[in-house]
Amino acid sequence: MQSSTLVRFAQALGYPGFTELRAVFRSHAREQWPDYGDRLKALRDTPSKRGPAALLTGFARAAMVSIERVDGATDPAALEHAVEVLATARTIHLIGARRAFPVVSYLAYALGKLGIVAQLIDQIGGLAPERVDLIADDEAVLAVSFAPYAPASVELTCRAASRGVPVVAITDSPFSPLVQPAKVWLEVAEADHAAFRSLSGTFVLAMTLAVAIAERRQRNGL
Repeated sequence: MQSSTLVRFAQALGYPGFTELRAVFRSHAREQWPDYGDRLKALRDTPSKRGPAALLTGFARAAMVSIERVDGATDPAALEHAVEVLATARTIHLIGARRAFPVVSYLAYALGKLGIVAQLIDQIGGLAPERVDLIADDEAVLAVSFAPYAPASVELTCRAASRGVPVVAITDSPFSPLVQPAKVWLEVAEADHAAFRSLSGTFVLAMTLAVAIAERRQRNGL
């Protein structure tokens, strides 16, 4: 979706621009997900969801819904664009924190095993901003974040984009703060069970990207 379309949409709803509408959505997203103590209490108060067997069934069903969503809803043109951006990058820098951290960690592993240079930008030593500032023009960023959106991930992604680094984002909504700085973004709407969200759809998309990037690089002789 083009940024101009989002601005017109926001103005049609009575907001000065998309930034103001996005702020409302982000506030709602923060309130949507209760803390983990409240989630466990809700489980205790719902007998049909209690017990390991019931949890397994619930999480398995949520995972299947997530995978079906990502398979049916991913825009083929956006996926192709994302692969092209990342396949032509000399190094892929990975940004993701909190519940997105397992995804970028997997990508670092998978890309490395496929012979692709990938660097995980973590917060160890507080040097992440400096590492972002060292990203070269022929490299790219792959950022992953979901509501309520880790502030560090948003800040680092915007920092990279402001320097002209191409950004591919995996996120959960056109209202995500990763959409605006991204050259291309892919949406994953994970299902949940008892407010515990799956990561199954995201991992399927991450595996798809890793293998597609490797195949594209091999085809292009890179």
